[in-house]
Amino acid sequence: MTAELVRGQNHPLTQTRLEIRVSAGAPVVAGATLSDDEGRVHGRDWVAHPGAPALPGLEVPRQAAADHRLAVDLDAVPEAAHRVSVLLALPTGPGDPDRFGAVAAPFVAVTGLDGSEVASYTITDLDAESAVVALELYRRQGAWKVRAVGQGYAGGLGALLTDQGLPDARALAGEIGEAVARGLARTVAPPPPRTAASGASAMADATGAASHASSPGPHPSASPPRSTQPQSPAEPQPSPAPRPAHEPQPARPSGQTGPVNYTHPGRQAPAPSVPALTAPPVEPGQPAVPVAGDATGWSMDERLYNQVWGMFEDLARCVAAYRSAVDFADSRMEQELDEALSDPRSRVGGKGDAAREAARAKHGQLVDRAREVLDRDLAQLAAESAVVEPALPPACAGWDNPVWHAYRSPMEIPMALRLGDLQLPESRGVGLRIPMLVRLPLERGMWVDSGRSGADALTDSDELRRRAMRSAVELAARLLAVYPAGEFAVHVIDPAGSAAGALAPLVRAGVLAAPPAAGVAGVSEVLARLTQRVDLVQMAVRGGAADALPSDLDTAEQLLIVNDFPHGFDDRAVTRLRYLADEGPAVGVHLLMVADREDAAEYGPVLDPLWRALLRLTPVPDDHLADPWVGHAWTYEPPNVPPGSRILEQVLEEVARARREQGV
Repeated sequence: MTAELVRGQNHPLTQTRLEIRVSAGAPVVAGATLSDDEGRVHGRDWVAHPGAPALPGLEVPRQAAADHRLAVDLDAVPEAAHRVSVLLALPTGPGDPDRFGAVAAPFVAVTGLDGSEVASYTITDLDAESAVVALELYRRQGAWKVRAVGQGYAGGLGALLTDQGLPDARALAGEIGEAVARGLARTVAPPPPRTAASGASAMADATGAASHASSPGPHPSASPPRSTQPQSPAEPQPSPAPRPAHEPQPARPSGQTGPVNYTHPGRQAPAPSVPALTAPPVEPGQPAVPVAGDATGWSMDERLYNQVWGMFEDLARCVAAYRSAVDFADSRMEQELDEALSDPRSRVGGKGDAAREAARAKHGQLVDRAREVLDRDLAQLAAESAVVEPALPPACAGWDNPVWHAYRSPMEIPMALRLGDLQLPESRGVGLRIPMLVRLPLERGMWVDSGRSGADALTDSDELRRRAMRSAVELAARLLAVYPAGEFAVHVIDPAGSAAGALAPLVRAGVLAAPPAAGVAGVSEVLARLTQRVDLVQMAVRGGAADALPSDLDTAEQLLIVNDFPHGFDDRAVTRLRYLADEGPAVGVHLLMVADREDAAEYGPVLDPLWRALLRLTPVPDDHLADPWVGHAWTYEPPNVPPGSRILEQVLEEVARARREQGV
């Protein structure tokens, strides 16, 4: 699993041959230095830069670009060197940005040679700095670790190298600038704006990523490209980056025109074998026309999945930029007021009033400018959502999408499943919701929390339980619908029979593997059967004897819905439930708990691992999810069937028909 670092955090490295991948919103210069155990660089031959790109164990790019790959072989690093520092600097050419605060926050990832991420770091909170030490790999007691540094220098590369003890740092920084200028002809330019002819355009992994128990981002195994954001055609787009960028304030560098570019940096031209939906030509000065499937991928479903998560990252980024700009305006106003009124003689009278009015006026201008940029970006994202939503396949579509009315049992497993929608307070005004998608097969179970929260203060507790079970049934129905007939089975534990009404659609359609289990004996029997299945499949997989499984073993993916936990559970049953949560997903057994966390509190800390292992969902909108980049509190909305609709029954009838044809 990737370690997403914050400033100052470290992480052990188990590999010595690595790549450092850099993604930024504008061309940057990448380099590296070797230093001793005190952090001192002994000379020029300990600095890898575009003019001298190779050192023992290090190789850096020869040119400025919006994304880089640096090769590192820690076994080849000289014994005298204890640190490898990765440096980023802005080019000093005419028209180039002169500070990191005016471009997208750089993202740096340490990966294996196979591309698997070991650790990553988004360098936020930069402003006037034009050079930064991004990461350092350091040797400690014979082992190597990586640390997120993020130390910026307003004095540029010269100040950075001086701080590392290089004697002729300023001269070397000038030579590096000259080497970059000589390589301008080779510089990797950002991709051009999207056009109808090329289909190219500018896009969180990820998720279920960053989807940890409290994270709604993309699946960890997925690294989708980013989605299109508003831009000026005269303003180049950045090149691919696997994470959202956080811009501290919406100001532009001196001499550069146009709005702040929130473009996702990873969109590329679609694969030739999968034609994109075409967009009309873009008039000069107008934002790009949104197109469904305008992301990388070898199929339309994959491209739509990547586009959705690009929209999620775009929304996170532009809201982070807005909030940061407002915070900056607030702190600036406070600072100006403190400075203006520090003299007691100026605190009263006309001079003090004028100072206060000027500070408030400047604050209002900054906030208004930030809001204007945010409104522009939200409008563009809303327009993109309006074309993407109708194009989604059933597994990713809402229940109100007409695609369900033409539903037929699929022949293959889709790549992702929709668990609901995500929203931020700033996006509610335009009705912008981002589908919350997780990759299939599921890698973790889910807990539909029927307890009370801040979002349901007026909802009756019994009604919450009914809604929670209804949400679980709708999720189970969706899983049955998106898997081929016979490749997904649903079991239900309902100890007291209190969920009979909510379970009626599944029972009537005959799509359950067995009638809902009731009572202590029923709970024990179902858990024992699924635990035995996990044990058998694990032994077969580990022993390389998958063909030796019993002939009557159901090899389909299994979902166990547990209602009203912990009623009907003894200590043995709780232990088995924890075992299924930990070991089940790897062999196709998944939990869907429906319970109030407070009701389960009697078990104390024994259930804490179970609570953390499952993805918490709610039957009503609630802001309990947080993204892993900037920590936004996202409002989760469950994917409820519209009131009065019979689409759930129609879909389950089709599932039952397909199962009968397959003899399931």
